[in-house]
Amino acid sequence: MTREDYSDVTYMLEIHHPLMARAAKPGQFVIVMSHREGERIPLTIADFDAERGTITLVIQAVGKTTLEMQQTCRAGTSLYGMAGPMGIPSNPGSAKKVICVGGGLGVAPVYPQARALKQNGAYVIGVLGFRNKDLIFWEEKFRAICDELIICTDDGSAGLKGFVTDGINQALENHKDVGEVVAIGPPVMMKASAEATRARGVKTMVSLNPIMVDGTGMCGGCRVKIGDEVKFACVDGPDFDGHKVDFDDLMIRLRRYKEEERVATERWSETCRMRMVDGKVVPLPE
Repeated sequence: MTREDYSDVTYMLEIHHPLMARAAKPGQFVIVMSHREGERIPLTIADFDAERGTITLVIQAVGKTTLEMQQTCRAGTSLYGMAGPMGIPSNPGSAKKVICVGGGLGVAPVYPQARALKQNGAYVIGVLGFRNKDLIFWEEKFRAICDELIICTDDGSAGLKGFVTDGINQALENHKDVGEVVAIGPPVMMKASAEATRARGVKTMVSLNPIMVDGTGMCGGCRVKIGDEVKFACVDGPDFDGHKVDFDDLMIRLRRYKEEERVATERWSETCRMRMVDGKVVPLPE
């Protein structure tokens, strides 16, 4: 395993797994366990290289397990288990011009989709959103595969000042022939992206991230409302038509275990020689 840190909460793990690297497709995810007693967590595949035999994951330390992995997953270590690739691969479709939108951590999983679209012959416009310039990552990777790239920052410290929806609107104004938009990021961002394209009738696909346990459709925890139907994100997705997704229901479900997550994080921080300061885990003084 190799590792790179992009910020104090965002880190990249590159895992050597030749069989999975050969099987992986854009849009798929894995279920990871960092140690024998660890929680099973779903993580979207951010990159894969069949020749090198590697799977890349980009993780944000926001709860007990991802904070624990931030502390323990170092170069040269290994994960206890990683199952996958899971989910239905993204369909590159036939659109000749596509906008690929990534917000925050969603920048990583939209990358393999943008690359596949480019390899499929599409004109790719990347729209990436970050809170500020210090959180920007993978800009050069996107510039290498995108015909155009729009960087958006909330505070205007880099690129276009505003949200990804501002970048989407700019791209749609400049390109009236966009055939599809792919958006990955926090639910509120994907919802806003879908609304930005709805009036123009531009097909918009999003990748959903509901609470998931087994990843095989057995637990039912990842059910989402898509139009008049209930789907399981793990086996029916994770990609869905953004204009049909009930994002309000998704966001309610994502908040369902917030208290349990808070308690688990605090309990872990008390026993691992670390402590919580302003929502971040830092080492205890000697």
